[in-house]
Amino acid sequence: MKRTFLLAALLGLFAGVPALQADARVAPQPTGVIGVDTTQLTPDYWVGRQRQADRVILDRGAIASQNRKLQQQDPSLHDVEGLPAELDGAQVREWIEDLSSRPSKALYDDQGKPVAKKTLDGLMDALNLKAIPKTQKTRYGLVVRRADLRTFPTTTRVFSSVDDTDIDRFQESAFFPGTPVAIVHESRDRKWWFVVGNLYAAWIEKQAVAEGSKTQVFSYTRKVPYLVVTGAHERTAFTPDLPAVSNLQLDMGVRVPVLRDWPGTKTVNGQAAYTSHVVELPVRNGDGNLRIVPALLPRTADVAPDYLPLTRANLIRQAFKFLGERYGWGHSYGTRDCSGFVSEVYRSFGVLLPRNTRDQGVSPALNRLAFDTADSRDKRMDAVADLQVGDLVYIPGHVMMVIGHDNGMPYVIHDTNGGSWLGPDGKLVSGHLNGVSVTPLTPLRFNASQTYVDRITNIQRIRP
Repeated sequence: MKRTFLLAALLGLFAGVPALQADARVAPQPTGVIGVDTTQLTPDYWVGRQRQADRVILDRGAIASQNRKLQQQDPSLHDVEGLPAELDGAQVREWIEDLSSRPSKALYDDQGKPVAKKTLDGLMDALNLKAIPKTQKTRYGLVVRRADLRTFPTTTRVFSSVDDTDIDRFQESAFFPGTPVAIVHESRDRKWWFVVGNLYAAWIEKQAVAEGSKTQVFSYTRKVPYLVVTGAHERTAFTPDLPAVSNLQLDMGVRVPVLRDWPGTKTVNGQAAYTSHVVELPVRNGDGNLRIVPALLPRTADVAPDYLPLTRANLIRQAFKFLGERYGWGHSYGTRDCSGFVSEVYRSFGVLLPRNTRDQGVSPALNRLAFDTADSRDKRMDAVADLQVGDLVYIPGHVMMVIGHDNGMPYVIHDTNGGSWLGPDGKLVSGHLNGVSVTPLTPLRFNASQTYVDRITNIQRIRP
């Protein structure tokens, strides 16, 4: 009995050692970023600071109404399904020329060499504008994999300076599997299509799009039941049987039909289905036409049977799922940029936003507070003090999402390739954040003389 008691006591003593060590590890530690310690890098910290964190901000009906308003009022969006049966050639040319204008500033390749005039001539020729007919039948397709959207029909990367090879100036955005598009033109080499989606119009590699009838394309987008990807990104199960749906990246907010009645012992692409969700995905046949096939998404994937309730707690938790992800201009690197980040967070609630910061910040369909250069510092600071979780704060070329207040300051989470503040000596410190980061808003500097607050152009509140 004594031995048993002694053994239990020793086990209890040793069991307590890791616990003490664990407690020490969670003590706040400085991060090197102004105003941020390690406790502020968890979603629970910010959720716990909210009153009524789980109260619904907009219900499904209100979100649907706002999305319709956005589609009707925002000039940056395209009503792809509402396009006429025949497209006017002048409209097609306008779409292309609005994007693919000849660069007027110097550009450099990945070797640091200036992009030659001959190269630019070739890009303009690749647009094949003379081949646009006066009218053409409207064609449709579904995107079959995460695919880059490009300024020109080329994978060539170009940069504004020789010492910055992160921001490819020909990279526009990305489309995700299941995105419906209108196919409106083909490049001279027949390897690229110019496509128009609801949120963007740009060049995409043909192999990333499967062509189908209008009915095929839009019936897929309405299929029920479905799953919504609520993780930063998930991947379908690997399969050598059908590489087109193997290890396919599905980003936050992507909606995929699910076959809930699929027998668990029946295989999908050579694998029993009972440990996975059986989802339907578009693939491109050898002739370029659309086919819908089953694929497996592991049950461990971060998905939901519908869009998440739009609450403060969920906004914070969804945004933090990207924390630390590398910044990717125009969705480079399989990641995203600042406007893509906030778009995908809100998309997990079914809320649509324009793709780019310049369009998001001025959208007439949202609850906008605008500023101009004449607005005083006091007016700006009053607005900053009133910021709420989920508010989107815009400065030229950048957007941040508010996650709460702490120590008298509003804090934001944002996907940034910069981040600067003044050091103890009053000199500008460059944080080189280059990823999804948590920072206080007010200390951030645009330069040595201007703060981010001084540069705010708009605040958009996704509220009634």
